[in-house]
Amino acid sequence: MKFLQLNFIPRSTDLGLLVLRVWLGLSMGVLHGLVKAKNFDGILSQFKSMIGLGAKPELMLALFAELVCSVLLVLGLFTRVAAVFLIVTMAVAFFLAHGAALSGAGSGELAFIYLAGFVTLFFTGAGKFSVDSKLGGR
Repeated sequence: MKFLQLNFIPRSTDLGLLVLRVWLGLSMGVLHGLVKAKNFDGILSQFKSMIGLGAKPELMLALFAELVCSVLLVLGLFTRVAAVFLIVTMAVAFFLAHGAALSGAGSGELAFIYLAGFVTLFFTGAGKFSVDSKLGGR
């Protein structure tokens, strides 16, 4: 029965935060940020303004969050600030672009999952395996 408790696996909140930061940051940066950067003009032609700033400024903000803030997240540098940009981006994607739909055509399920992860990192901070920690913050 003790085997089912998985006590042989070390418990480390900081290691868990590192895994979460790297997993979310790399997947967001590579699968979303790099795609937007490489195909900016093509995406811009189909991108709809969601918050009234215009398509190009909003796409640039999304690109900043998804690429630059994702790198910051992976490094654990300015983690909470980076998380705020990513939270806003995912909230706009989920609530406005996908109409808060969690299933069906046009589902925002992925944005919702990313949103949960970024909110978690906003509240927890980067943990000890981060640049933030080395600079005196956590």
